[in-house]
Amino acid sequence: MEDIEILALIELGEDSTRQFKQNVTNIDSLAADMTAFSNGAGGKLLIGVRDDGSIAGLSGDDIRRLNPLISNAASQHIQPVINPTTKNIKIADTLVMLVDIPAGINKPYQDKNGVFWVKNGSDKRKATSREEIQRLFQKSNLIHADEISVPGLTVSDMDFDYFREFFQRRFGESLDSQNQPLPRILENMNLLKDGALTIGSAVLFAKTPQFKLPAFIVKAGAFDATDISTNQYNDSRDIIGKTADVFRQTVNFVISNLHHIQGDHDINSVGIPEIPAEPIEELVSNALIHRDYFISAPVRVFVFRDRVEIISPGHLPNNLTVENIKSGNSNARNPTIASFANHLLPYRGYGSGIIRALSKYPHIDFWDDREGNLFKVTLRRGV
Repeated sequence: MEDIEILALIELGEDSTRQFKQNVTNIDSLAADMTAFSNGAGGKLLIGVRDDGSIAGLSGDDIRRLNPLISNAASQHIQPVINPTTKNIKIADTLVMLVDIPAGINKPYQDKNGVFWVKNGSDKRKATSREEIQRLFQKSNLIHADEISVPGLTVSDMDFDYFREFFQRRFGESLDSQNQPLPRILENMNLLKDGALTIGSAVLFAKTPQFKLPAFIVKAGAFDATDISTNQYNDSRDIIGKTADVFRQTVNFVISNLHHIQGDHDINSVGIPEIPAEPIEELVSNALIHRDYFISAPVRVFVFRDRVEIISPGHLPNNLTVENIKSGNSNARNPTIASFANHLLPYRGYGSGIIRALSKYPHIDFWDDREGNLFKVTLRRGV
């Protein structure tokens, strides 16, 4: 990397992938900074640069001191060990050190005191909430939210008739013919843990999952406006129940608040919705199946005058991007829910749902908001 490229980086200022340090002497602080980069998307630490972007520079003695300091921080003060690279760049008559810290593949990373650090804009902070630390484990597939037990929800809270019908469809055998007690069957299916229903089994099969999981609902609103700042709405609902029920009610909510077009139908026809039902079904099912269940927040569905928005808690997992999900790539954030959903919803699990939705209705935009930790789909109306 030439000095002109470094100057271009510096000109961009600090953000969640770039940080400036005039100099570094404290190994614990350095380890915390590198831990935060490793737990995020990686980044570049430029030593010899002041916070305002001006060049402070480093001496030859600084360079000789910093290399072992960085090596020791990466190997002795961070767990698991990370592997940053360093490069010395001459700018004018002085030196700047570029430390490149890749996104970690063994998340979560912690410092020697057991603290998990995450990026917070250009700064860092401790990950303190249980859900946030669990999400770090989730990134390395060490834990999945849908396999976590829900204290207070037991086998008696299941909708047995519904589960019995699902079991017959899924396995081609009756539940009553099995030679194992129901709790053992549920444990084998990753639906019961330590005597309690998991989040996956609760949202799929509990009679009233919101009794213990009140945030896992759909908040839906329809507005004769182009943003949510209006205090007038045409329709507003909190949609609760099992995933399949929430799915049907949410799709019906959207379709009932769209314009219906007569087209070639006779005058007695109810008309067809301006946005076809299939892409709405695909996108609602994706929101319910792939949302981040570590985040205690609802899926939000808004019908505005010019668009429909479906907003899911949690950005795209791991290395997925908007472009590669449009090409059919997928990653099962909630593998238990995803594995059973094709027997409960119009969901195939092949990663082809986005492709099908776009083929039926190309006027769809996607926004992966990693800072806000949400994923938004917009279906444009009137096009």
